Amino acid sequence: MTVAPGPEFVVLTGFLGSGKTTLLRDFLEGPEAHDTAIIVNEAGEIGLDGLILRQEGDDTPIAMLSNGCICCQAGSDLAFTIDRLLTAERPDATGPLCRIVLETSGLSMPSPVLRQLASLAAHRLRVSVLATYDATRGLSVAGFEEAAAQWAAAHRIVVTKVDSVSPEGLARAATEIAGVNPMAEIVATADRACAVSAAFAPLGNAAPIPVPLPVAVQAEHPRVGVRLARPTGVLAYDALAAWLDNLAGALGERLLRLKGLVQVAGIDRPVLVQSVGSVFSPPRPFGPSRAETQAFLVIIARDLQAAELEAVAPVGLFVFSPWSEAASVPRTAALGRPLA
Repeated sequence: MTVAPGPEFVVLTGFLGSGKTTLLRDFLEGPEAHDTAIIVNEAGEIGLDGLILRQEGDDTPIAMLSNGCICCQAGSDLAFTIDRLLTAERPDATGPLCRIVLETSGLSMPSPVLRQLASLAAHRLRVSVLATYDATRGLSVAGFEEAAAQWAAAHRIVVTKVDSVSPEGLARAATEIAGVNPMAEIVATADRACAVSAAFAPLGNAAPIPVPLPVAVQAEHPRVGVRLARPTGVLAYDALAAWLDNLAGALGERLLRLKGLVQVAGIDRPVLVQSVGSVFSPPRPFGPSRAETQAFLVIIARDLQAAELEAVAPVGLFVFSPWSEAASVPRTAALGRPLA
């Protein structure tokens, strides 16, 4: 029996002042926000963002988490709040909630937030990370590890404050994003309504369509390294699992994102492997047959050195190279799919 998926759970992240609340406020003004609940987490005691959203959200349920940045709180009430929103009676509604949007603090890192969702498996949440990218500041905030982690973890990144930059500045922002996180779907348009709609559209509905990435998208970044790992052949599942464990152990919190497709012995389709930080989704078959799919993994980490990857991989298992040499790797819809 097929079990229906649960509601979308969107982690809306982005550095301080990058336009998260404005983006969410504009979304709440439109019809697409029907049956949406909002959770706002602010590091301070005064929930100003929540007050702003209440002015636009009409009857939208809005819950406040004001006990500090939730990525730093081992005992935060996030899971309890989500469960309460999903189980609350909605006598005037036409059905269950379609989505919950968590607006995190500008200093939150997505990986610890996602770990807190483990106890909510029964709700079958479709989890994704949406990040904002301030076009007026660009990579100037990349030295803050929180900003780097937010961009690297994102399944989708939307360029904000586009009315304050030229068309060339908007194009540059998209190029910079692709250099920091080549796996993310990029929303970069001067049409505000289209940007808001695209930012909160469901992920994973499009068929995988190969779109080659040109080398030119690689942008210099002082802290974030993007490397390509190409398997040399079909992998034994145990060897793959051991390497992922060793990689996570070696890089620790510096591991920001990993995603790609590999060929695994005994499975006739490619296996999708992905993580946000050190939080790994269960590997699962994905896409067409192995013969039709190119195998590769993209690894994003802070202060990443090539020798670190080679040190934890069995000899001959992978060939590592900079992402700038990955023009032949197909960018597909698979790389924009949510964690669950």
